[in-house]
Amino acid sequence: METNKSTGELNAEDYQEPRCLLNMNQGQNQGPVRSVPMDRIIEKLDEYLGRNNWGSAERHLDYWLEDALSGGDLKGALAIQGERMGLFRKKERQEEAMAAVSEALKLLEETGMEDTLTGATTYVNIATVYKTFYLSQEALPYFEKARAIYERDLKEADSRLGGLYNNMALALADLSRFQEARTFYEKALAVMEKIPGGALEEAVTYLNLADLAAAEQGFEAAEERVMALLDRGLEKIHTPSLPRDGYFAYVCETCAPCFRHYGRFADADELDELSQTIYAGY
Repeated sequence: METNKSTGELNAEDYQEPRCLLNMNQGQNQGPVRSVPMDRIIEKLDEYLGRNNWGSAERHLDYWLEDALSGGDLKGALAIQGERMGLFRKKERQEEAMAAVSEALKLLEETGMEDTLTGATTYVNIATVYKTFYLSQEALPYFEKARAIYERDLKEADSRLGGLYNNMALALADLSRFQEARTFYEKALAVMEKIPGGALEEAVTYLNLADLAAAEQGFEAAEERVMALLDRGLEKIHTPSLPRDGYFAYVCETCAPCFRHYGRFADADELDELSQTIYAGY
């Protein structure tokens, strides 16, 4: 892969492209809609995040959000708000994340998509924002809304369902509802084990189970179990078939502190070094 050493700023070719002719907002009686090219938007967003270029990722999403709203593409705007929630959540920018939550809820109502898969994904994004900022009790109703739709409409082996179970378990663990949390972690593993390339999500879940055991029993009592779960997570991260891409680097970066927390400094340093090597290669 050719290394891109550019600044990552938006260029004209990134947004001056043919518009999709499909009117995604049919039936809303709001006139012709100029739809935004979501596939291209996500592709470019992934490029920025793969280079750890958060500033350009934010400018990219802000540009296309304005374009979607000005063109009447409310479904496109809803999808972009979902990406903005994730970006602000990961950068711990609570005010901006909560503002994106409010706008997404308005767009859900305006588009009438509350009971769709898109609506469920939006609920997961919203709930995860609440959980990130220590509002797990407020997160649970949104997780439950998403769960009802996903379990109704998705096949069992779908990464969205696995992600929901994992994130819902995190919120339950925050509330000391340990047995319920364990049940949902196990549900997440059962889903992700069936999905090609699901090893990274499995790794994250094993590390979450380690934290759960330590929280429930105390580290001294749970040490053997914690270390076994960390070993299992590390094994999943090192699955040979996984592509060493930006998402792999992000998972390594976010998992490293867990290993460091439990005194596994060599493993943590290895994951940090691996993530930085991948970022530098983009």
